[in-house]
Amino acid sequence: MLTRSRKEEIVKELTEKIKSSKSIVFADYRGVKTNDINELKSRLKKEGTNLTVVKKKLVDLSLKNAQIEMDIKSMEGQLAITISDNDEVAPARVLSKFAKENENLKILGGVLGVKGMSAQEVNALAKLPSKEEMLAKLVGTLNAPVSGFVNVLAGNMRGLVNVVKAIADSKA
Repeated sequence: MLTRSRKEEIVKELTEKIKSSKSIVFADYRGVKTNDINELKSRLKKEGTNLTVVKKKLVDLSLKNAQIEMDIKSMEGQLAITISDNDEVAPARVLSKFAKENENLKILGGVLGVKGMSAQEVNALAKLPSKEEMLAKLVGTLNAPVSGFVNVLAGNMRGLVNVVKAIADSKA
């Protein structure tokens, strides 16, 4: 059993994590086997986040301390929480994919920045591409006009070389 001082310490630590987070996802893990939970934890760790089990009352206090409006107490089941401070989409994507593979895991909601989200909004967030994919698309978009310009210039040079070669061939 947790002592009062340990609970206060947990609330303080959780509040700091919540304040510095980019996204949080809440899930009900009731009925999920231990091996499956370990698999989920390893997937989340690869994405730079982790899964924590905390009492609803402590999460509720931490959210209030972080000034985020979210009704945790009304969420059903045993609460597992993932907090990401580097990628907004990663926890939602990993949990959503895992929930499709394991029907016992249910996404209950989440927080993006300081705004609470429903389970449907978390699933919609999970469908977004990853940060790396978005950056790659941005670089490709920025690179396209430059590549086109270089190809146009190269085409003019090729045309000039072909004309000079044709003249040289006709004189030879």
